[in-house]
Amino acid sequence: MAGRSVRGVGLRLARWLPLLWFRGSESYWKARYRLGGDSGSGSSGPEAAYKAQVVNEFVRRHGVRSVIEFGCGDGQQLALATYDTYLGIDVSTDAVETCRRRFRNDPGKVFSTEYRGERADLALSLDVLYHLVEDAIYDAYLERLFGAAERFVVIYSTDGEGRTARHVRHRPVARDVHERFPAFALMDGSVGIPPGAARFFMYERSTATR
Repeated sequence: MAGRSVRGVGLRLARWLPLLWFRGSESYWKARYRLGGDSGSGSSGPEAAYKAQVVNEFVRRHGVRSVIEFGCGDGQQLALATYDTYLGIDVSTDAVETCRRRFRNDPGKVFSTEYRGERADLALSLDVLYHLVEDAIYDAYLERLFGAAERFVVIYSTDGEGRTARHVRHRPVARDVHERFPAFALMDGSVGIPPGAARFFMYERSTATR
């Protein structure tokens, strides 16, 4: 019990200490993982189980063989996934090393801090977009996400506008994708009822642009 209590205090400190000297989204997450923090409450428990159920079913139903995720975090969410091959990208070296250790016996999962133009059937973004507080980083992230998708893009995010914390900025995701990526059509994403404020956005690339 005492060990879990100490661990809980450590996670809270790793989450909040970087906010005291917050300089941007990338530096915040690098510091958070470096201090021993995790990917947050949405990567475990009921919300993580919900997301895994939806994405796993999407992968099965559409015959997805390869997945690339931008913002893989510490791999807690990934532990619930069923993908044939997977590439996880994250800005944090510490998060990537954690994932490499966690999945060291799974040759189908590869992790990197650098994106080198790889593509996959499905490009995945879970709980990332509303943590990109800078416009330039948000725009570049969307370009990479949709550029990496051979067939599908699946996003789990809020959809609106406003700043609710230093490291949280809600974005009009549906509008931005509609305006910037006309080759992708919004699919039916109303699978179940998410327990939080975020929701799924599922897109399919036009066959003419594959």
